[in-house]
Formats: sequence, structure tokens, C-alpha cells
Amino acid sequence: MGVDITTLRRWERQGKISAEHTAGGHRRYDLAKLCPSLVRAKSDQSRKTVAYARVSSHDQSDDLERQKQVLELYCARQGWIFEVISDLGSGINYHKKGLKRLLAAILDGQVGRLVITHKDRLLRFGAELVFAICEAKSVEVVILNQGEDASFEEDLAKDMQEIITVFSARLYGSRSQKNQKLLENMEAAAESSSC
Repeated sequence: MGVDITTLRRWERQGKISAEHTAGGHRRYDLAKLCPSLVRAKSDQSRKTVAYARVSSHDQSDDLERQKQVLELYCARQGWIFEVISDLGSGINYHKKGLKRLLAAILDGQVGRLVITHKDRLLRFGAELVFAICEAKSVEVVILNQGEDASFEEDLAKDMQEIITVFSARLYGSRSQKNQKLLENMEAAAESSSC
């Protein structure tokens, strides 16, 4: 760091810095305490860029591939070393594997930059909470297509459509499970009556 040994010893005597003394009488200085901004800059360089893509259903798998291509191209043009995480699931499903992996990496301090194509690709509801976590963890968020702000009515219509879609899928799934149970019970009854 270009600081003379005598200066370091004087600063230690004055109480400006502290050193750990080895058994052989050598001094060891904690770089994180001496120059926290240098350590932070080095750790920022080791953090990765993550590009996140999501679609709601299997019917949109072509759109998912397009999103991934756009994200890869953008990150490559910036010269970033990056990883793409993708998910298939509703924008109000918080239990998607990719989303969980992304959040765990952000909270663990592994992510320095998050790149998404649209704000709602992250989550339909709660994206602001994820952005607040990113801010707290010093993660830069890059949204490629900011677009024009939708009107309140358009946002509300999209949100209602998403809610109806999710609840319809859950209702259909529960009916399917009930029907499967009914069929299994009928097969079991038919087998026991034929014996």
C-alpha cells in the first residue's frame, strides 16, 4: 500500500491502527480494517452477474429461449462474465427453483449485478422487495426493457389476469387429484369384489 514501516509502527503507538503480533515479533495488519474500500472493490470484482429469465407456462418456452438469448447477448456485449438462471412458473409463485437459487446467491453476497428483460419477469408481485434486497446487498439491477409505464388500469388488469390464472391452475390441479383418488378407490373396490 506504499506506507513505510516506521509510519505503521507510529500509527500503532498512537492507536490509529492495530496490529496482531506473531510469536516471532512480526506485525500482521488486517487489510479490511486498514482500507475497507479496497477490500470491498476486490470482493465486488469476484461477485458475478446473473441474468434471470422467466415465463409462466410451457406454451411460452419459445419466449423463454428468446429471453435467454437477449440476456446472453446483452451481457456478452458488456464484457461481463455471467450466468443465466431461468424459471418456468407463475409470476406470483415464490417457490420456483431458479428464483430461490437467485435469492440465496444475492443474500450470500455472490451476486454483483442482476439483469432481467422486464421487471415482471422477476415476480409479478414483490419485485420491489427483491430490488430492496439487491440495494441492501449492493447488487446493481439492470432492466433491459423499461418501456413506457403502463397505466394503473393496465397494470391492474394484468395483475387480475395473473391471479385468475394461478387460482384456476390450482383448482384444476386439486380436482385432478380428487379424480385420481376416486379412480384408485374404484379400482381397489373392483379388485376386491372380483376375488
